Amino acid sequence: MPPQLSLLVASLKASRGAAIRATRGVRALATTTNTLPPSPGQQHTSGSEEGGKNSATPPKGNTKSPKKTQHLVFGNRGPSFQDFLNSSTIKANNPKDANIATLDDIPYLSVKGRKLGAGAKYFVEVYGCQMNVNDTEILMSIMNTAGYVKAEDKSEADIVFLVTCAIRENAEARIWNRLEDLKRKRLGPLKNRAPLVGVLGCMAERLKDRLLDSDKMVDLVCGPDAYRSIPHLLSISENTQQGVANVMLSADETYADIVPVRIDPDSFSAHLSIMRGCNNMCSFCVVPFTRGNERSRAVESILEEVKQLSDQGIKEVTLLGQNVNSYRDTSEDGVQLSSGVGAELSNPGFNTIYKRKDGGMRFTELLDRVSLVDPEMRIRFTSPHPKDFPTALLHLMASRPNICSQIHMPAQSGSTTVLSRMRRGYSRDAYFELVDTIRSIVPGVALSSDFITGFCGETEADHEDTMDLMRRVEYEMAYMFMYSRREGTHAGRRLQDDVPEDVKLRRLQDIIQIFHKGAENRFRARVGQPAGECVLVEGRSRREKNRWVGRADGGFKVVFDDDLILPSIESSLTSSTTLGASAGRVPIKLGDYVQVVTTSATSTSFQGKALARTTLGEFSRYQSKISAGQPELGFRASSSTASPLVASLGLGSVEVQS
Repeated sequence: MPPQLSLLVASLKASRGAAIRATRGVRALATTTNTLPPSPGQQHTSGSEEGGKNSATPPKGNTKSPKKTQHLVFGNRGPSFQDFLNSSTIKANNPKDANIATLDDIPYLSVKGRKLGAGAKYFVEVYGCQMNVNDTEILMSIMNTAGYVKAEDKSEADIVFLVTCAIRENAEARIWNRLEDLKRKRLGPLKNRAPLVGVLGCMAERLKDRLLDSDKMVDLVCGPDAYRSIPHLLSISENTQQGVANVMLSADETYADIVPVRIDPDSFSAHLSIMRGCNNMCSFCVVPFTRGNERSRAVESILEEVKQLSDQGIKEVTLLGQNVNSYRDTSEDGVQLSSGVGAELSNPGFNTIYKRKDGGMRFTELLDRVSLVDPEMRIRFTSPHPKDFPTALLHLMASRPNICSQIHMPAQSGSTTVLSRMRRGYSRDAYFELVDTIRSIVPGVALSSDFITGFCGETEADHEDTMDLMRRVEYEMAYMFMYSRREGTHAGRRLQDDVPEDVKLRRLQDIIQIFHKGAENRFRARVGQPAGECVLVEGRSRREKNRWVGRADGGFKVVFDDDLILPSIESSLTSSTTLGASAGRVPIKLGDYVQVVTTSATSTSFQGKALARTTLGEFSRYQSKISAGQPELGFRASSSTASPLVASLGLGSVEVQS
């Protein structure tokens, strides 16, 4: 090899090595691209990702075409030969320019102990799913540690972050409209006080070029796996006056070591992320491309966070993940603590597009351990996939009063043909069989679902199948959308979005009507249950400030009067106090569990009357007494001990004190 080429290759390898070392365990290579700074006296504006022309004005006497404004981008593409040449040329021509970013400027640097923020204020606007809410709490922790301060109002902010969603077209449209609002402030009379703008989350990876080139709308773009780098990215952007992005997807980032800063510290509910990413590769979904492959937090870090939340008085925790019930902890603790429960991951009729891996602690075992931390803390989980509901998981849910009898079952379609094109891995018959299994094992369970109408190639017969499924199942809650093509997905690349918009809209209205009718049927059937509902008091009703609102075990909303109530259910069985008397009664408080007898229902909520303050254990015992006398009520049994099946599987038992 010629000496010059050997030197070139060695330099390139050194640059790549520096990138790898700086990523702090991220397996993908970091790369900086488009790092050419403007020449002195030269101004640039950004072009579009479609190749739009810029309006740069070159210095006098320069007859060459102006260069497009460049940005600093860290992504999963490895450094190219052109990147090396660009970097070498810049260094050779500008040896003293400290503002030039190179391959060594990887943003995965420790900011521990550094006060990069120096008191600057940030404000976060959250769009999309519950995972984005949890990501926001992680972001706030990172920013506070770096010396930034959360602004109480966005008008005070030096930096405005938009935590974005890219699942639906409407979600992206909202973000672009918000960016236009922020842009007007930048161009207005108070432009010197306009905040920096950062776009975070799922839109980052897909639209980084368009965001950075959007006529100075955005200063910073950061993907879901790179939030640790944000303080450093802000520093780079300020020093270089360039747009900067980090859209690296990580193979192992879970933020397990970061203690989230809760958005609403007064709430008695909290979200806890147990895994990130998704391997399912459904043909319509962009999540695997925006959030990467599945990776799970170590069980010990999850249990520790649950204990901390319990100590803080949290009454309800929702375990989060893009595919939450495919959790698999392969850490040393996860492997050692696993007893192999949940190895049978799916019921018959459910398949995956990927090869499942063996070993590690599964979701059933994790849920078992989480539910034992605090028997008086409710546990929910979302969002699951129907393929990951083994019967062991269902029996565990039925046996624990603090695991809520609510299951999200995203069907997406009722047509086997459409489900195949969606690459969902099951048929309508398999889905029906799973619904029957769930309702037989977890009596009184509330089911919710997702539906997409107008997917590629959907016929009227397919639509009829979806409506038939919804009529037969009758969900308590559902999220329903028209299909919108997502670039980069299998459907976006290989299938034709051939259902007209007006047909999609009409079909969407059809399934919305069917859902509301089914939900109203199920809610009315629950009105006046002898045991009532165990409701966690969340706050005042928005419409009637003199009334309370809370969530029942099934996840649905219950509105009830602000009455004095009995101190316990047991007191109602032993006391001669009449309902109208106030002696011995107590006021309702935020965070109470309250027994509420429902009096009426719509398709979205209940009205009721609160009777007594209670606990999860007490309410479960009362349900058992009622159902023992009237088995047709369908309440789940008391779990003072584990069910025989759960006991045989080696899962823990919880003692409910009498």
